[in-house]
Amino acid sequence: MSSLKKWFALYTKPRHEFKARVQLDAIDVENYLPTVTQLKKWSDRKKKVTEPLFRGYIFIRADEKERLVSLEQQAVVRTVSFSGKPSVVPDFQIEGLKQMLAGSNDVKVLEGIVKGTGVIVIEGPFSGVEGIVYKVSKDESMLAITVELLNRSVVVSLPSDSVIKNKD
Repeated sequence: MSSLKKWFALYTKPRHEFKARVQLDAIDVENYLPTVTQLKKWSDRKKKVTEPLFRGYIFIRADEKERLVSLEQQAVVRTVSFSGKPSVVPDFQIEGLKQMLAGSNDVKVLEGIVKGTGVIVIEGPFSGVEGIVYKVSKDESMLAITVELLNRSVVVSLPSDSVIKNKD
């Protein structure tokens, strides 16, 4: 078991991100909950509200033992995994997120990939291949992408977390 600490993303119960942060602080596990403050309008008032940037997620910097103890917390559901292994979030992504949020509070997260979006496959046998989203499953867990090969359009079904949006 490695004592090297890595960043992991944890799923939380719905609307339990702040409770998860309190519980993780109580057991001394380093955590990061990216938040944004927005002005919310109701019919009778306006109020600044701080909300999680990513609903249902919190990040921890932990070794394997701390990660397992974190999973025992009531507000935490499980570790974000790929192919059955906990997914490690690179340090530079967490640092970049912190810098971005420190510089601006006008940040929005767009969820899901829509039909017609250009994507790049980042994992598996098609890693590095570019394609266009042809179809998205109802639960958004699988994508069918078309890839141009030899003047033919090939449709491949992949897990949605194995692609990223193409910046073009």
